[in-house]
Amino acid sequence: MPRRSQRKKRRSSYLPARVNSFNLVPLLRENILRMPEILLKYGRTTIPFSYDEDRFEILGRNGKARPLNDIEIGKKLDNPINSKPLEEIVVPGETVLIVVPDTTRQIACGQIVNLLVRRLIANGTTPFEISIIFATGIHRPVTEAEKQVILTPFIAQRIKTLNHGPRDLMQIVRLGETSCGIPIELNRVLIEHDHVILVGGITFHYFAGFTGGRKLICPGLASARTVSATHKLAFDCELRERRDGVGTGLLDGNAVHDAFMEAAAMINPPFCISTIVNDAGDAADLYCGNWVSSHRKACEIYAAEHTIEISEKRDMIIVSCGGYPHDINMIQAHKALEAASHACAEGGTIVLLAECSEGLGRNDFPDWFEAENSEALAEKLCESYQVNGQTAWSLLRKAERFEIHIVTSLAEGDTRQMRMQKTISLEEGLLNANIKETGYILPWGAKHFVKKMT
Repeated sequence: MPRRSQRKKRRSSYLPARVNSFNLVPLLRENILRMPEILLKYGRTTIPFSYDEDRFEILGRNGKARPLNDIEIGKKLDNPINSKPLEEIVVPGETVLIVVPDTTRQIACGQIVNLLVRRLIANGTTPFEISIIFATGIHRPVTEAEKQVILTPFIAQRIKTLNHGPRDLMQIVRLGETSCGIPIELNRVLIEHDHVILVGGITFHYFAGFTGGRKLICPGLASARTVSATHKLAFDCELRERRDGVGTGLLDGNAVHDAFMEAAAMINPPFCISTIVNDAGDAADLYCGNWVSSHRKACEIYAAEHTIEISEKRDMIIVSCGGYPHDINMIQAHKALEAASHACAEGGTIVLLAECSEGLGRNDFPDWFEAENSEALAEKLCESYQVNGQTAWSLLRKAERFEIHIVTSLAEGDTRQMRMQKTISLEEGLLNANIKETGYILPWGAKHFVKKMT
């Protein structure tokens, strides 16, 4: 792999006139006007990019699938997978806990929870017998304003909501251990309600395989100790690498997924709802019923629709996380970088669009990058494991393999510490691209898995 210092500084012929200093401005402007344009999401806005179709290929299916209406969702709830309908599970007078994600996930939560609550009430459950808890894991608590957005004001004002405290000993109860000796410590409200209903969404996860389902319980409602111990299974401290069998889209043989399943089995929730959303965040598909089989079915469908096979890796990747909330912070934005890394040739260039309106995700995240390199970071990680240290290791590994330019609101000092080069625009990030390089554009990096065909 060529050293960055040895790379020649090259200018690209497809850049807008305002960033190109050659005397070909009129010709370049004319060429750009003839090029197709794509709008790449950045936070809550978009960045337009005119690209050469002979050089760039867009990866990822159009995510503008028609959203399900209330009647269609109702029919799916009437016909759950390997489960009785809710009306035959919940008896009037029993309490119900609805578990939902925090603001870092986009699952059409408002529509689903509204229909769910109305259905429960119509079946005889009173509003004060229903509670909603946000499966924040070790993320920050959900704000009051965010509750209104996630649940809609109608629900947020009428149904009791709870925040999870992973370090609050008054909230946590120990229920046993996993087969590998990890303590299963969960929020006690899970055992204080008669029924637990999971409402989540399906996307890829770079070491748990997929989001949703069992993940709403662990790590979503687990203690900090349980979160750390289960996540540590993703890293092989002997090899200083990600553990074999752990990765995007993998469930069978995935040690992290297996631990999550063992923890969730302690609760054995009677009903699970998993959505697949379109680009607008609306529910385009829904699977519900048994918490194991309905979630597995949703994962299979999602993988079939969002796995991208490529015949070759290329030297230039332009990747957008897909906008807010996928680029809410750097820890979340890393997931799009993971997808881009599977499409980029070794030593190639990745331009990442990630606003990161809430910064890095944790105040201590930059501390990991004080390590000299990824090997030193891995050693530190194995000596004193922390969940976000693994994300830092994964990011640093990519920064060592690729030249990463990032369009972001993060401070330049932070991006430099993470070994990424901050740029003020997408065009500036492409200045060093070889005129002969071909590349891919990933408009929804956080939603796709890219793999090379064998």
